[in-house]
Amino acid sequence: MNSTYLPTEKAKTRALVINALFIALTLVATMFINIKLPIMGNGGLIHLGNVPLFIAAFVYGKKTGAIAGALGMCFADLISPWAAWAPFTFIIVGAMGFLAGLISEKVPGKRELVYTLAVAVALIIKIVGYYFAEVILYGNWIQPIGSIPGNVMQVVIAGIIVVPLAGRLKKRAGQI
Repeated sequence: MNSTYLPTEKAKTRALVINALFIALTLVATMFINIKLPIMGNGGLIHLGNVPLFIAAFVYGKKTGAIAGALGMCFADLISPWAAWAPFTFIIVGAMGFLAGLISEKVPGKRELVYTLAVAVALIIKIVGYYFAEVILYGNWIQPIGSIPGNVMQVVIAGIIVVPLAGRLKKRAGQI
């Protein structure tokens, strides 16, 4: 019996482990590293779940970014009082991770600028996506405006943390 792995089996196992790791990191950062703000609407929760989401997208690509964001934050919603948000989170944050990873893979240029562009696109997706999710859930076109500052802060803080580190992390990941 041959105990060595075929290269494709090893790559599949590695991808599975990386995806699972980033799902878990996103879940934990969303649930346990957060601050509740006393502002109107549901914009009163700022968490760091976008940090592992952006690291996954920039270092491992669009598929891992989408999986980490969609599943990590969706699971956080499902096991918290925010379960009604889970389907919206799955789509919105999955799209954020996918497009951030796609931009980081395809757009040429200085990496810090490309990563900043990817964070800006993710921010737009988050603001627009959660605005309409809140309109659907609460049937009010005004109240969701109160959520925008918290969404902006979440993504901007994650960008400030991840953009300077992503290039170094990507080089390190390539060495493993």
